[in-house]
Amino acid sequence: MKGVILAGGTGTRLYPLTRLINKHLLPVGRHPMICYGIERLRQAGITNILIIISKQSAGLYTDYFGSGENFGVNLIYRVQESAGGIAEALDLAEGFVGQKEKFVVLLGDNLFLDDLTPFVEKFKQQPLGTAQVLLKSVDDPRRYGVPVFNTDHPKQIVYIEEKPKKPKSKYSVTGIYMYDDSVFHRIKEINRSARGELEITDVNNLYAHHGQLEYSVLQLWWGDAGTFDSLHEAEVRMRGVLP
Repeated sequence: MKGVILAGGTGTRLYPLTRLINKHLLPVGRHPMICYGIERLRQAGITNILIIISKQSAGLYTDYFGSGENFGVNLIYRVQESAGGIAEALDLAEGFVGQKEKFVVLLGDNLFLDDLTPFVEKFKQQPLGTAQVLLKSVDDPRRYGVPVFNTDHPKQIVYIEEKPKKPKSKYSVTGIYMYDDSVFHRIKEINRSARGELEITDVNNLYAHHGQLEYSVLQLWWGDAGTFDSLHEAEVRMRGVLP
């Protein structure tokens, strides 16, 4: 399997820091934020990794990581020219992922403590053409994409609601997704949202509509380090995870 880390975007919620540096390179503990996602993939045996970056920070990534050899992985970079959504960024992985090949997608600002290995092994057993998302129980699911479960088929999601006022479950869809190359056909089926982006929730809901979206649940801490408060929490939670 391969890995894809999405690390583009403008990081407006972390201005003015992100006027100087891409948010995924901001320090969390002793390391840039994105290092933790790279290590989680490597730990799960995934060493061929594509990082989708913005052109403004391309030189910083290559200067710090190079080929990835010193981090135990093989890194390839592709540039997202405009901020057109998560699914648009993911579409740049077409060609990197082989025919009928499975892969893991991480949002670069998602930090978590679980080992990905059991989730990856589970996904390897799923039929081709299906997808898996990882969920986390949260205190206020109204802030996130919330899964609606299929009561007749355990481990299946029938729909994901974005930031619902009355959530139908206590779970958030995290920025950890697993697909095969069929996802690129799904991306071509969706339209841009009202904010002009190709939304990953729309892609996942296509899988769900066809009964092809399964899930697993993270047991340990997970956070989206996209605000100053969550960045501070990540600093505390991830301290000592990498030497």
